[in-house]
Amino acid sequence: MVAGAALIACLSACRQNAAATKTPLPVHTASVQSVSVGNAARYSASIVPYSQVDLAFQSSGYVDRVRQVKSANGGTRNIDQGDWVTKGTVLAVVNQQNYSDKLSQAKAQLAGAQAEHEKAQLTFDRISALYSTQSATKPDLDSAKAQLDSTAASIDNAQAQISEAQTALAYCSLKAPFDSWIVKRSVDAGSFVSAATTGFTIADTRSVKAVFGVPDTSISRVNVGQSQIITTDALPQPFKGRVTAISPSADAKSRVFSVEVSIDNPKNELKSGMIASLSLDGQPLPQSIMAIPLSAVIRDPSRANGFAVMVTEGDGEIESAHLRPVELGDVYGNMIGLKSGLRSGERVVTSGATLIRDGDQIRVIP
Repeated sequence: MVAGAALIACLSACRQNAAATKTPLPVHTASVQSVSVGNAARYSASIVPYSQVDLAFQSSGYVDRVRQVKSANGGTRNIDQGDWVTKGTVLAVVNQQNYSDKLSQAKAQLAGAQAEHEKAQLTFDRISALYSTQSATKPDLDSAKAQLDSTAASIDNAQAQISEAQTALAYCSLKAPFDSWIVKRSVDAGSFVSAATTGFTIADTRSVKAVFGVPDTSISRVNVGQSQIITTDALPQPFKGRVTAISPSADAKSRVFSVEVSIDNPKNELKSGMIASLSLDGQPLPQSIMAIPLSAVIRDPSRANGFAVMVTEGDGEIESAHLRPVELGDVYGNMIGLKSGLRSGERVVTSGATLIRDGDQIRVIP
């Protein structure tokens, strides 16, 4: 009996220690806020480049050099983040010696194959002449023709090897495929790279996209080609764009449709990562209501058709989250109205709510 009780106590202590050492999940939160009467439904959007790609090497080896540009102190430096490059600019070069040697070997093989072919051609012509006067046999002629065909195939093979070697040599140079800004440089002179190693990330921002989410209750008001006015807190002037893409299905977690608005940006005023806002031609809100972000809403496990949120409690670095049933109202942009369940100022988890349970500890990140 004593041993059994001790074992139970030990298992209980182990469970408590495991729970105590569980790492708090980092989450984002938002406060319950009041939406004033008459405000149009506004959407928050993120500015992203129209095109952004990772440039990878196609030939392996040690990086021989990285493109040099003028530095602020009058010297030179490696091309780096924030530099503008034009289409075709060589950004980095892999050591070419090995690939040049392979090209020379392929050219030598071609020369040898051509010499053998010329010799076989002379032999075939001579035996053909002898065969026409019945001075050579048919097997002699067939043998000469086979040798001629074999040397012709050797020429084709050598030419293919030259083409392959020329391509590999050309791939030693990593070039910008379009006019762009350098977003990231991942290599230096002396770095060893293999095929598919990313050397640079570049982005074309002469046009940018404002990406935002629209709930299903409002998606019918958005159409491809529709004109939209975009504003930012960082810049005083508005920007005009057009809707160029609408996601065909809603995101499984946030339940909103992704919409892209393309905007001309010839002066590079709109930067990648900026926060923008826009409003659809919606109806004014019927009254002053309490609202929370759509991303905070989760299914209530205790009610089949109910909804809930995770409310945070505490004011230290580590807080706790508690499940709170709520009654929802209408959707207004990225926000949804509340009929009951929350008070103004309370904070709810907006990212990671589906990964935590009632009573779990969390770490709120900015």
